[in-house]
Amino acid sequence: MAVQDYLYFCGVIKIENTVQYMKILITGASGFIGSFMVSEGLNRGHEMWAGMRHSSSKQYLTDERIRFAELDLGNPDHLHRQLTALKTEIGGAWDYVIHAAGATKSLRREGFFRTNTEGTRNLVCALRDCDMMPRRFVFISSLSIFGAIKEKPTPDGSYLPITDKDTPMPNTAYGESKLAAERWLQQQADVPWVILRPTGVYGPRERDYFLMAKSIAQHVDFAVGYQRQEITFVYMMDVVQAAFLACERPEADVLHHSFFLSDGYSYDSRAFSDLLQREMGTRFVLHIKAPLWFLRAVCAVNGTVCRWMGKLTTLNMDKYHILAQRNWNCDIEPARRELGYDPQWNLEDGVRESVKWYKEEKWL
Repeated sequence: MAVQDYLYFCGVIKIENTVQYMKILITGASGFIGSFMVSEGLNRGHEMWAGMRHSSSKQYLTDERIRFAELDLGNPDHLHRQLTALKTEIGGAWDYVIHAAGATKSLRREGFFRTNTEGTRNLVCALRDCDMMPRRFVFISSLSIFGAIKEKPTPDGSYLPITDKDTPMPNTAYGESKLAAERWLQQQADVPWVILRPTGVYGPRERDYFLMAKSIAQHVDFAVGYQRQEITFVYMMDVVQAAFLACERPEADVLHHSFFLSDGYSYDSRAFSDLLQREMGTRFVLHIKAPLWFLRAVCAVNGTVCRWMGKLTTLNMDKYHILAQRNWNCDIEPARRELGYDPQWNLEDGVRESVKWYKEEKWL
């Protein structure tokens, strides 16, 4: 990674803005990806609006230039009133909306659909009804909408990448809810949508991959399945880059298109944990590989018990399907060609920055 890229990430320098001033709404602005999008927009000189619930934390949204928009995506009537009240303050409508709000965990299946599917529909309908449709609506979806397809290895043992020509077959409630949102959005001819489908997103502030780092710190690395697995990753700043490219690119290139996002490489199941171990300086790690039937039993029992107790848990049947999936390869060439997407962060650099942040923030 170039020195300039690193200094830019750390906020030491700013890249000169080469696009016109824009008013941009980021939904889910208090979340992992959304908070970085707000910061990026400010660095580019835009008027950034952080869309969030009243109860959401502003821990990573402390810049005094940020403007806040309280949005209740679960209540269409309330959302309509909120947008109506904001319209004058905004000066009509936002130029761009990046819809990053979503649920990655839920006690029950319907919770994913209420947030990811209905929340998206409620937002688009309210923007339409209030005559506040942006020039572009960028929806952050997920590679998970495709599920475990192309799982048969080629003769050389690798897997074929998932492409936008493949038929989605989601195997998690999260993936199903994101796919339902995509399909509804694609039916709205008057909505200038662009869909981004990142693979596993990691980086500072992210908590799921942090659990792996925490496990490595305790000298244990847990993996499942004996068949070869190819995993893909994308550093959060590359997702942020893609979202702004989706706003800035000419309409003919990206409008009504969907794009996969990764760093352009695939890795075996040990790559991430080995890099964590090296960056954390953990001398000894016990690598445990369990059969899939064992993981399935653990996830089924733990998920059921936690659901009865009303507690969110990482180990549930959705997590089983994610860990059991062997092929996470995806084709990012359309994003390179049409978005101008150029991943800047390889896995080694991204893990180094993540561990550095975990340590600075006393997570590790």
